[in-house]
Parts: sequence; structure tokens; C-alpha cells
Amino acid sequence: QVQLVESGGGLVQAGGSLRLSCAASGRTFSSNAMAWFRQAPGKEREFVAAIGWSMTYYVDAVKGRFTISRDNAKNTVYLQMNSLKPEDTAVYYCNAGSFGSGRYIPGTYWGQGTQVTVSS
Repeated sequence: QVQLVESGGGLVQAGGSLRLSCAASGRTFSSNAMAWFRQAPGKEREFVAAIGWSMTYYVDAVKGRFTISRDNAKNTVYLQMNSLKPEDTAVYYCNAGSFGSGRYIPGTYWGQGTQVTVSS
């Protein structure tokens, strides 16, 4: 079993930055692909970014603004978010999953989420 705890959300003005963290415990962290998803009010949860051993993937809406990284020694995955926009407002969730058929496959384990609010 894997436990995921997100932190780092908050309120920021448009154009600002935040860094989200997701601390993992339980099963071997380094063996998992990790990803961030987000869910805005009234919308479905959507993929934001994923990281494997050496590859990263991003949804088009955040390319060039967000960077996903991981520190296997600390069992932590990060999401650096720059040039934030009001449409980035959402609850951000961490997920432990895998890659298959050229895409990220969400796993069973999710964190509780951290709120990101971007004001205009």
C-alpha cells in the first residue's frame, strides 16, 4: 500500500508561482511512475503531468509553465508551477501509477489533494 500526502497549495495572484509536494510512504517509491492531476469545481479530474525514470509528460495547457520532478531519496514528487493563471485554480492530487501504451495509467492510490487558487 502507498500513502500520498500533498502540500504546498495556497492563494496566489496571476503570474505567480507555487511548488507542490507529494510525500509518499509504503511501497517502494522509486518503482512507481508518479503524476499530478487536478479537479476544478464542476469539472472532471484531469491529468496535469507525470514522471517516470527519466521521462516527463505534460498536458498542453501547462507545458512551459509547470515542471514535475522527483527526489527518490526523499520519496517525494514535486510540481513547480510558474506563470499561474486563474484557470489553473483547482484541487491538485498526487497519484502513483505506471506507464503503458505510451500513456500514464493512474494507480489506485491518491492523496487527499491540495487547493490552488489563482486570483486575477
